[in-house]
Amino acid sequence: MRITNNMLVNNLVYNINQNLKNIEKLQYQLATGKKCRVPSDDPIGASKSLKFNTDVSKLEQYKRNAEDAMSWMDDTEAALAEIGEVLKRAYELTVDAANGTKDGGDLLKIREEIVQLKDHLIQLANTTYSGRHIFSGYKTDKPLLNEKGEYNIDLNSNEIFTYNVGISETVEVNTIGIKVFGAGDSFESDEVDASTKAYLIDIMDSLSTALENNDTDGIQSSIENLQLAQEQVLAVRSQVGAKINRLELTVKKLDLQINNTKELLSYNEDVNIAEAIMNMSMAQNVYVSSLMTGAKIIQPSLAQFLS
Repeated sequence: MRITNNMLVNNLVYNINQNLKNIEKLQYQLATGKKCRVPSDDPIGASKSLKFNTDVSKLEQYKRNAEDAMSWMDDTEAALAEIGEVLKRAYELTVDAANGTKDGGDLLKIREEIVQLKDHLIQLANTTYSGRHIFSGYKTDKPLLNEKGEYNIDLNSNEIFTYNVGISETVEVNTIGIKVFGAGDSFESDEVDASTKAYLIDIMDSLSTALENNDTDGIQSSIENLQLAQEQVLAVRSQVGAKINRLELTVKKLDLQINNTKELLSYNEDVNIAEAIMNMSMAQNVYVSSLMTGAKIIQPSLAQFLS
């Protein structure tokens, strides 16, 4: 086959353009830090990046769910802690009232504080987190108790919110008010109708009546009931604390998984800068060499014409 000057020129221009294209690609990598500009540059790598990005999005959503659940249960734990303090104070007052040294006036003063503690318990029963009542089951837009200490809503122990905090991992978030405030004459009820008085409030009302009437037996009975109430609140608080501890571990695990997935994504997408700089230097040398070689091969007049 006869090689003509026109063929040399065409091949030279094509190869120089390929060298420039390689330089432009390396410039893009250095400027963006990414290996590929479009999926067609590396279809398999693009597919992996898509999966890694999806995995990161899922893990970050699980982490947000876990953190929201922790905030909800932190508020729940704080409310339970305060309920425990109220019951502790009521117990101390009741024991003091039962020691036989108090006259009627002293008992009435104790009763006044018990009434205030009862009102505070009702306020705690209606504690909210981000505008949602934490003890009201699914009916988070409604307070648990009315001003009389009666349930404001029908409620059952199955009204549990669950948050997804992993691919196959969920956690129960809310604490049903029945377990804390009871119904009827116990803390064992699984459901309650609206207008039913909370057992914990009934204990406080019975104590208030016993103090008003100087009823020794009633005061003594209230001591036992308050002890039972404290044990119940402590048991529920322990459950909430265990869930918080579990979520803290879950968040740490999710952070680790997110970092590991991002490292895989970086390994798949990001350029090795040192290697890219070296490749750029080599490409520039090749480009300059191709220009110099071309200038020697092509006739000077033709080279001048093309320039």
